[in-house]
Amino acid sequence: MNVLEEKIKLLPTNPGVYIMLDGDGNIIYVGKAKNLKNRVRQYFFNGVKTNKVLAMTKNIADFYYIITKTEVDALSLENNLIKKHQPKYNILLKDDKTYPYLKINLKEDFPTLILTRKIKKDGAKYFGPFMNGVSPKEIIEIINLAFSLRPCTTNLKSVKRECLNYHLKKCDAPCMGKISSKEYKEKVNKAVDFLNGNDKEIERILTDKMMAFAEKEEFNIALKYKEKLQSLQKIKEKKIAELGKLIDLDIVCFYTNNIYSSANILVVRKGRILGSNNFSFNSVVDEDGIRQFLTSYYTKKEETPSEIVVSENLLERESLEEYFYKIFDKKVKITYAQKGLKKSLVDMGITNATDYLESINTKIKHKEDMTVIACQKLKELLKLSKYPKRMECYDISNISGVDKVGSMTVFIDGEKNTSLYRRFKIKTVEGANDFESLKEVLRRRLSRLGEDGFSTPDLIIIDGGKGQLSSVKEVFDELKITGIDLISLAEREEEIFTLFEKESIKLPKSDYCLRLLQRIRDEAHRFALTYHQTLRNKRMLSSKLDDIKGVGKKIKALLLERFKDVEGIKKATKEELMEVSGVGEKLAETLKEIF
Repeated sequence: MNVLEEKIKLLPTNPGVYIMLDGDGNIIYVGKAKNLKNRVRQYFFNGVKTNKVLAMTKNIADFYYIITKTEVDALSLENNLIKKHQPKYNILLKDDKTYPYLKINLKEDFPTLILTRKIKKDGAKYFGPFMNGVSPKEIIEIINLAFSLRPCTTNLKSVKRECLNYHLKKCDAPCMGKISSKEYKEKVNKAVDFLNGNDKEIERILTDKMMAFAEKEEFNIALKYKEKLQSLQKIKEKKIAELGKLIDLDIVCFYTNNIYSSANILVVRKGRILGSNNFSFNSVVDEDGIRQFLTSYYTKKEETPSEIVVSENLLERESLEEYFYKIFDKKVKITYAQKGLKKSLVDMGITNATDYLESINTKIKHKEDMTVIACQKLKELLKLSKYPKRMECYDISNISGVDKVGSMTVFIDGEKNTSLYRRFKIKTVEGANDFESLKEVLRRRLSRLGEDGFSTPDLIIIDGGKGQLSSVKEVFDELKITGIDLISLAEREEEIFTLFEKESIKLPKSDYCLRLLQRIRDEAHRFALTYHQTLRNKRMLSSKLDDIKGVGKKIKALLLERFKDVEGIKKATKEELMEVSGVGEKLAETLKEIF
């Protein structure tokens, strides 16, 4: 601690970010400070500390810091460093979760309402996000049934006759000129009005249509409208009249049992609750954790509401508001509700967070055993040089040397991170030679160490036995790779081979460490096999298309792009095939017959 004490004395009083390191040089925590000297001192000299801070400080071997101009700059840098390094003691959120939105492009003559998970700056209107509680598909069905909006995205110029939706009175067939652009836009505006919170008009239309079909004794159609009216009633129940229809806010609530914590987010858009989402954390979430959660969760301007109501009275509300304004060029108010309707919503959120944590308490503990604790034990059992925070596993897949591919799967702290997975086409190896294929893949991967986006792994796992391990060791020696542990896992007996033990290591089948290695190995195998099958199917489809009269290079490329493989063509309808430029009715029928 003496060395650390000396470093603390030399700390500046500027705002900035501090980075804590363990004995292996791994980053275990990233924090933001208004005053670096005062903030870092608190970890080592203040009396009362949470269990999380106590556990962390025991593992701090060193630290460094980065000075920033302002506290807001420090917030931004903290968020970026947490995402990049995923430190063990920070609040971590996965980036691959996206929520559905409804999109309608009012610039089109006959726009249609579609479901999307990506918000683009394309001039279209977006409504959402929709979480657990409200089905966006159900909303599309209600709107299309009420206003007869076209449910397809087909190029209207290519349509030659009305589809079944027109005959079922679900669409006004703008493709065949059955409705003018002006009349259609009036219906679209009513649909947008409903999405903005006005549900009186749509309820009246659905009721009138239901009664009209009932009078004509078309009871099956009338029943459809009745079902949609019941769905509409459920949506109306989620409306909060007192907030007003234009209010957009998120209610973010936290709960802890002094061991683990949870968060619940209630999403309110246009005065209506669109659903909620829950998160769990394997530690007590303090104010630093809440701040890190908010900056990690809100990553896009379009998804950030005008107001965020938090269940805790944060001291850093102003700096967070400045941060959101700087990042998104948008005013976001951070509030703490003590009374009124917003306080009622906070109470609801806390109830949800409490219930969620109590329901998954055992799962969190089990998950910790299967991930972080398993990684810690793996280091001891295999005598690794460091804690295997980032593990990479490699596998090869081919059939008789054709469509050879390699895969790389990545686990961080014992959990898979699919955004870091990589696939490789084998370029230099002739025939079915898994050893040489592995060497090519590892040579390509390891030659890029240190490049942006190519982080250095702590442990590399090879699917195979001693032979595969020796092949990869040759690449390590060739490229002079040091500081990365290397093992292999042989599937038949689940033996673990290392570079420093003559005999293999066998762990009980129930051992969490073995299960962790099996998970990453099976992921690598699955990922390689999927890629191999994709290439094989594309090759087969390409080969089949070459033999079909009327399919030239352009049509072939478009078919491959649209339907991907043989199965895609098989499942496609004649109408879907005809949507491809250059595919007429006769060619579509030929394709259906052949496939």
